[in-house]
Amino acid sequence: MDSAERRKSGINLPSGMSETSLRLDAFSGSSFRAISNLTSPSKSSAISDRFIPCRSSSRLHTFGLIEKGSPAKEGGNEAYSRLLKAELFGSDFGSFSPAGQGSPMSPSKNMLRFKTESSAPNSPYSPSILWQDSGLSSEASTPPKPPRKVPKTPHKVLDAPSLQDDFYLNLVDWSSQNVLAVGLGTCVYLWSASNSKVTKLCDLGPNDGVCAIQWTREGSYISIGTSLGKVQIWDGTQCKRVRTMGGHQTRTGVLAWNSRVLSSGSRDRVILQHDLRVPSDFVGKLVGHKSEVCGLKWSHDDRELASGGNDNQLLVWNQHSQQPVLKLTEHTAAVKAIAWSPHQNGLLASGGGTADRCIRFWNTTNGQQSSNVDTGSQVCNLAWSKNVNELVSTHGYSQNQIMVWKYPSMAKVATLTGHSLRVLYLAVSPDGQTIVTGAGDETLRFWNVFPSARTPAPVKDMGLWSLGRTHIR
Repeated sequence: MDSAERRKSGINLPSGMSETSLRLDAFSGSSFRAISNLTSPSKSSAISDRFIPCRSSSRLHTFGLIEKGSPAKEGGNEAYSRLLKAELFGSDFGSFSPAGQGSPMSPSKNMLRFKTESSAPNSPYSPSILWQDSGLSSEASTPPKPPRKVPKTPHKVLDAPSLQDDFYLNLVDWSSQNVLAVGLGTCVYLWSASNSKVTKLCDLGPNDGVCAIQWTREGSYISIGTSLGKVQIWDGTQCKRVRTMGGHQTRTGVLAWNSRVLSSGSRDRVILQHDLRVPSDFVGKLVGHKSEVCGLKWSHDDRELASGGNDNQLLVWNQHSQQPVLKLTEHTAAVKAIAWSPHQNGLLASGGGTADRCIRFWNTTNGQQSSNVDTGSQVCNLAWSKNVNELVSTHGYSQNQIMVWKYPSMAKVATLTGHSLRVLYLAVSPDGQTIVTGAGDETLRFWNVFPSARTPAPVKDMGLWSLGRTHIR
């Protein structure tokens, strides 16, 4: 094509290309109808530039009208929903059969409410199915409780000069009358938690020393174990010595009361039973340990006595036996930390020293170990909470921490630090919420670690029975 022909056609073509190569063939009407039938689901064969979507292939079931309104406007919302459906989909839509099923042409009741489609098919074990079968609803399921928050710092710190750093001594105890007793050197001091008053109970003199202290369960009398192997009984309110009992050959490092009897453990490897109602120094002797006795605890029902020693043994005695009924030897270090559960009879917890570091739980009914946990540090003390099924442990080498555990999962509730030396001493307040810890850093620290006891149900007025206290005899 020459230049004159290019100007005539009005098309600028490259050299070598003819206009015939760009010819467009006209489509027939049947071709348009074929394309229209392929691209539009409409049944009409008329040619149209509108695209009408197929409603059945759309995901309109993911939206719906929210038919639940507030109780005050429930009727108004229902009328508004019917009117909106009629305006959007015509008067034929929204009619329901008497059985409550929507007609095939009616929209889903979830039409205008967005929801997330579940990609997985409904499982017969899904929560919704189980709730329907069991008569439960989603409102009945309670979300998991958040972990209880325990303050990380003590709310009170007291100086305790001359508080010894000796793993085998027991120098702190808290009475049921809210008085804390502490052995400092040769003296015993009483600190009233109600008014912070400090009273010096006694001074054993330059040739003796305090090795153990233990209040009676009533909180009126206190026993003191001394370096010379004596056991002294003092009236805590009058600050007067009531009695002195012998029997041990060397220091008395641990004491434990039940309702009537005081048990004492010593470096001489013997446990003595003292009864204040008889004139003799002791009424029984228990021999079973091969080294110093450093842990003693009576069960809450007074039926069993657990003892731990520097021979790595945990022994369990009953009221009448002169030989241990259980010998538990799984610990690999000295057993000082011993605690009976107040929530389950026969459940005993024990903790081992530096070479062991484990807290072990025992069923004394069958003598089996139920569980154990490695704490990573020397276990110095154990105490159960009487308000909840939890326990607290204090530790020495190497972290000197205080740990609160939930039983039986042994999940850590809190880890508390603050002492610079081994946390050798532990006592629990009468209300069961506060603990006091003592260490060789010569401080006593008070921590709020346990919740308060559940409020008991109020006692109903029973008429004449509620007029005053009655006595059987």
